[in-house]
Amino acid sequence: MSVESRRGWIAVTLGVAAVVAVAAVAAECWSGIGDSKISVAGWIAMGLGIVVTLALGIGLMSLVFYSNRRGYDESARRDL
Repeated sequence: MSVESRRGWIAVTLGVAAVVAVAAVAAECWSGIGDSKISVAGWIAMGLGIVVTLALGIGLMSLVFYSNRRGYDESARRDL
């Protein structure tokens, strides 16, 4: 495994760990409020919403990087 590949996996692992940590803190804070109750369906909906939002953001950013590296943006820059 190359150094760049290893760094990439480390970055992904740290990112996932950060998301899990933030989700755990948010869940603990939400549970500590007291009167608010979320059903199992609510937790599932919130989890799916988070996953879909992250997938959309990651997908769009990967398209931006792919387009930039392939040079597809160069013709648009020349028009300015």
